[in-house]
Amino acid sequence: MAAVRVEELLAAAEEQEAEKQRSIAVHKELELEFDLGNLLALDRNPPAAAGLRGAGPRREALLRALARDNTQLLVTQLWALPAERAGSAAGPLVAQLPEPAFRLPREKPPPRPRPPTRWEQFARLKGIRRRKRTSLVWDEQAKEWRRRWGYRRAGGDPARAWVAEVPAGADPDEDQFAKRRREKRERVARNELNRLRNLARAHRAPGAAAAPAAPLHPTGHQSRAELGRAARVARLSTASLGRFQPRLPKEPAEPPPCGGGRKRRFAPLLGDLAAERSRQLELLRGMSSKKPPLDITRAVNKQLREEDAEAAAAKGKKRAQRGKRGRRQQQRPGRSGKKSSSKQSGGKRQQRPASGGKRKKA
Repeated sequence: MAAVRVEELLAAAEEQEAEKQRSIAVHKELELEFDLGNLLALDRNPPAAAGLRGAGPRREALLRALARDNTQLLVTQLWALPAERAGSAAGPLVAQLPEPAFRLPREKPPPRPRPPTRWEQFARLKGIRRRKRTSLVWDEQAKEWRRRWGYRRAGGDPARAWVAEVPAGADPDEDQFAKRRREKRERVARNELNRLRNLARAHRAPGAAAAPAAPLHPTGHQSRAELGRAARVARLSTASLGRFQPRLPKEPAEPPPCGGGRKRRFAPLLGDLAAERSRQLELLRGMSSKKPPLDITRAVNKQLREEDAEAAAAKGKKRAQRGKRGRRQQQRPGRSGKKSSSKQSGGKRQQRPASGGKRKKA
C-alpha cells in the first residue's frame, strides 16, 4: 500500500514539472515580431475562429490563454537581453532595452521650442559656453562652506557691511550705504525688467512681426498702462496661464488669452454608448421624417421683412433726393427774369425796374 502511494507521489511530481516546463514553452506557427523598446509583441497567427464565436466562457478562456502565451514569449525575449545588477550585488536585475522600432502616435502635438532670450542669442553669437559651477564656495572669513549667491552668501552682502570705503574722487558727504542700497534696488529692478521682456517675447504670437518692446522705467515712474501690462505678463507666466492666480484689488476681469471665445468641447471617443445611440437615432429620425426640417412659415416671414425693409430704405432715399432737389431750386434764380439781389458797391443799392430798360441808380 505504501509503495502505491510513493508511485502516485512521483507521478504527481512529474506532472507538475511537466506543467512548469509547458508553461514557459510556447509554440507558434509564425514567429512573433518584437519591439522590445516599446515592450510590444505582434502576433500574426490567425486565432481559432470556432472558439471566438459567441460570447461565452470558452471564448474568454481562449483569449486569456492567447494573451498569456504572447506575454510569455515577450518575457522570454526580455530575459535574453544583457542584464546587470543595479546598485550592489543584492540590487535588482536591470536590462538595457534597445531603441524602439515603431513610432507611436502622440495624443497631443509636441510642444513648441522656447524662444531664446537676449542673453542666449548674444552668447550664441559670441560663442560663449555655459560653465557649470557649484553653488557652494569656501568662505575664508567664516571658515565654512557657504552659498555663492543669495542669503548668507560667501563674503557677505556689501550692503550689510558695517564700514564702507569712500572711493577716490567721490563726495565725502555722500552716504555710501544709501548709495549701495539704491544701486542694489536698481539692479533688481533692471533684472525684473529683463525678465518681463523675455516673458512678453515668449508669449508673443509666432507669426506676428517683431515689434520693439514698450519701455518700462525701473525706478518708479511707471504709468497705469505699464503697470497693468506688467501685471498681465506676470500673471500669464504661470503654468496655468493665470487661471488660478489671485487677482489684485480693483483689477478688471480679462478675457481668456486664447482669443476671447469659449473653449470648444468634444465628445470623448470612448464614452456613453447609450447617449451616442440616442444621437444617431435622432439624426436618422430627422432624415426619415416627412416634415421638412426647414420652417416654411418662418422663412417666408423673414423674406417679407427683408423686402419691407428694402422698400422702406428705397422710399427714404427718394425722399432725401426730393428734399435736395427742392433746396437746389430755392437757391437757383427764377427763370421768369424776376430776381431780387442786392449788391453793395460803395454803400448804395442797385434795383432792376419792373419793365425792361436801363438800370437806374437810386
